[in-house]
Amino acid sequence: MSANDDRDPLFRYDDPVFADERLLEITHLPGPDRIVGRDEQMQRVADALNPAIFGSEPNHLFIFGKTGTGKSLISRSVTQRVITEAEHDDITVKYAFIDCGEQNTEASIVKTIAQIVNEPDASGVTIPDRGLGTGDYYKRLWQAIDHCTDVTIVILDEIDMLEDDEVLRKLSRAGENRRISDSSIGIIGISNKIDFPDHLSERVKSSLSRDELVFSPYDANQLVEILEKRRDAFHDGVLSDDVIPLTAALAAQEHGDARKAIDILRNAGRIAKKQNDTRVTADHVRDAKEKTEADRFNELIEGSPQQAKAILYSLTLLTENSSEKEFPTKIIYNQYKEVARRLDFDVLSERRVQEILQEQNFLNVIQSEREGRGRGRGAHAKHRLLENPSIVKKVLLRDSRLAVLEDGE
Repeated sequence: MSANDDRDPLFRYDDPVFADERLLEITHLPGPDRIVGRDEQMQRVADALNPAIFGSEPNHLFIFGKTGTGKSLISRSVTQRVITEAEHDDITVKYAFIDCGEQNTEASIVKTIAQIVNEPDASGVTIPDRGLGTGDYYKRLWQAIDHCTDVTIVILDEIDMLEDDEVLRKLSRAGENRRISDSSIGIIGISNKIDFPDHLSERVKSSLSRDELVFSPYDANQLVEILEKRRDAFHDGVLSDDVIPLTAALAAQEHGDARKAIDILRNAGRIAKKQNDTRVTADHVRDAKEKTEADRFNELIEGSPQQAKAILYSLTLLTENSSEKEFPTKIIYNQYKEVARRLDFDVLSERRVQEILQEQNFLNVIQSEREGRGRGRGAHAKHRLLENPSIVKKVLLRDSRLAVLEDGE
């Protein structure tokens, strides 16, 4: 009798493609032997955090680089190794990884750090999800840090998304201001905007002494090596010979994005499995690239107001129907008015459209740049899509309110 005879027949209990799909998940933290092309950056992060092994305050560090260059991966990996090494000397190091794209307020960040490091039996405090003011969350955070850790490392991913940088000042000066006395805090800020420090308040600039590190994009050969290190996510013989080189080449075209390369490889396997194919081929990779790009863009605009989607659709139409790639606000606004009419939307003012375009620029959905018109004539903004217009249109038309636009084309 088969072991699966008594299982629910609605599901399948074998996977002809993946041996361990978890190796291709973004949240997966690979061992040091699987990390490629980042020896120098790893050493720089280790140098900054090294004092934590002995219970001393680590150096604060800002890390810059494009998406998928290993910034978060290296930060988490080195921090985990610090925690392990510190244990040999009975030093307790904890770390809190915060995605500022999801949690960008001072109160939510302080609460989350406190909840991660806190041990109620040791600290004597609890950290509720709601019901406390920001000041009270800070008080409990300091108590949790002092009683539960020797060193707390706070990793702020997408730090440029912070609503207010006051949290940086308070965390970096906690020891100096006697908020904590038996522990210390190190901050790692991660951003794809290299000019982020220029926008910090003067109070933070003066209090947050830090090192800075830039991660360059991976080249195609490094991406091949990264993907080879994940080959065991698949059963032997499932990947055709051209799958990894093609995946790496496609990702290398997009600024050497390792995260995208891994996403494409995972989606290629999923597409093959869905089609009941026992081999993953170049065709699956090409289909996976389109799916990966659509999924990523959908994440960026998920939750965006429909007016913002109408404006993005207007920019998409202009991009599709012109040899130009950048368009002034005025041109986009004229196109938007027509799109809004077809959707029966209230037409926003040109100023409001400009503000929404700037918001989309901040979210890395589009890129906006100001150009001078000449002496005494001021400046105007030009905007361009960062994604293939066909992908943008496909994702935008998933919104049922915008789907009517497809019928009129």
